[in-house]
Amino acid sequence: MISRIRLTLTLALMIPLVSSALLTSAALGEQWSVPVAGNAFRTAPLPGNASIQRGGGLAWSDTNEVYSIYFHIDRACEFELSLDASADSGPSTIQAKLGDQVPVQVRLENASSTTLSLGEFKIVKPGYVKLDLQGLSKSGNHFAKIQALQVASTTPGLKLDFVRNNDGNMFYWGRRGPSVHLTYTLPKEVKLTYAYSELTIPSGQDTIGSYFMANGFAEGYFGIQVNGSSERRVLFSVWSPFETDDPSKIPQDQRIVALGKGSEVRLGEFGKEGSGGQSYLIYPWKADTTYRFLTEVKPDGQGQTTYTCWFGPKSEEKWKLVASFRRPKTNTYLRGLHSFLENFNPSFGHVSRSCMVGNVWVVDLESKWHECTSAKFSVDPTGGNRHRLDFAGGAVGDRFFLRNCGFFDENVQAGQSFDRKSSADQQPKIDLTTLPRK
Repeated sequence: MISRIRLTLTLALMIPLVSSALLTSAALGEQWSVPVAGNAFRTAPLPGNASIQRGGGLAWSDTNEVYSIYFHIDRACEFELSLDASADSGPSTIQAKLGDQVPVQVRLENASSTTLSLGEFKIVKPGYVKLDLQGLSKSGNHFAKIQALQVASTTPGLKLDFVRNNDGNMFYWGRRGPSVHLTYTLPKEVKLTYAYSELTIPSGQDTIGSYFMANGFAEGYFGIQVNGSSERRVLFSVWSPFETDDPSKIPQDQRIVALGKGSEVRLGEFGKEGSGGQSYLIYPWKADTTYRFLTEVKPDGQGQTTYTCWFGPKSEEKWKLVASFRRPKTNTYLRGLHSFLENFNPSFGHVSRSCMVGNVWVVDLESKWHECTSAKFSVDPTGGNRHRLDFAGGAVGDRFFLRNCGFFDENVQAGQSFDRKSSADQQPKIDLTTLPRK
C-alpha cells in the first residue's frame, strides 16, 4: 500500500506545490515515466555508476554525490515532477534541483514505496532538462531508493524523449549515448588502396571512454581512444569474415592473421561487437594536436587481403607502424571509408566529446591522390530511435566535425551531406614505398 509522506520545501520555491494525488488526475493530460536505470548519471564529484543497482534503481549514501536525470522536451512547457522512491529504513531528506531553478527539499519517512512530489516547473525553451538529486540527511544506509522520475503535463502536443525501457539492453546503450559517423564520398569506378586523414581533438573534448575513429573501412577501423585518466591508445582492428561475437568460435581458416607490428604494439583478439584481430599502442596523444592516419588495403590475388595502418603526429615526418593483418576469404581494395565517434564507457555518457577530421584523401592503384571533401552524416539506433538526441556533425572550413553525448540541444538530422573546403594545398607528400612494415 502506498504510504503518505510529509514534504519539506524551501521557502524560496516560487511555484506552489500541487498534491501528489493530482499527478494521477486526468486533468494533467500526458504522463511519462523516466527510468533512472537508463537516464541517470553521477555528475559530481566524479562520473560513476556504482549506485545504479542491478534491479535498475538508484540508491546512494555519500552526501557529496550528485545524480542527474535527463530527458528531452520538444517545446516550452509546464510540468509536474515526482519520484518513485522510498527511504532506506527511516526518515531521510534529499534535495532536487531542476536546471538553474530554486532547489526543492523533500523528506521520505520510511521504506515503503511512494510517489514523492517535487512540484510544478516551467521551461521556456525546448531541449534537454536536467534534474539533480543530492542527499542531505539519512537514518539508514542510503538517502533514498529511486526507480523513476514521473513527468505530467497539460501542455498541448508536448513530446518527451528518453530511454524508455531495457529492450535490447537499451539502458546500457542509452547510457553510452549515440554513436555518430561520417561516410566519405569516394571517386567512382576507381580501385583505391590507401586512405589518409588528419584528426584533432579540441581541448576539453578528450573525455574518458571516447573512441575517435579516423580511418574506418568495410572490414575494420583505426583511431585513438581515451581508456582512462592516465591511459590513451591507438587502436586498429579487422573483423573476421566469420560472423560471431565470440572470437573462440572463429574457424582456424577464417581467423585474422597478424603479419607485423610496430614497436610496443600489442596484438590480440576482440569480441562482443563482431570478432577479429586487434592491435593497440599505448600512446600519450594530446588534445589540440593534429595526428595523421594512413591505411593500406591490398588483396594478394589468392583470396586474401592485407590491411596495414600507420600513425604519427602531423608535425613529424616519420611514420610509426601500428600493425599489418591478413584477412582470409577476402578479395577487395579500400571500401566504405568513414570516420566515427563513440563512447564506450556508460559512466561518461553525460559528458560531451567532439573531434575534427580534415585533409582526407585516398590513393588509387596508379598512386594518384584524390581529395575527399564530401561526407554523409549518420547516427546509430540509440540516436535514430530517439533514445538520445545529443548528436551532431557537419563541416567548418576545411574540416569535418563530429560531436556526441553531453545532452546538448543543437541536434543535426541524420542523412545530411556536408562539404568541407578543399585542402589541396596540403596534399600529403608520402613515399609509400619506404613505409615501415615490420
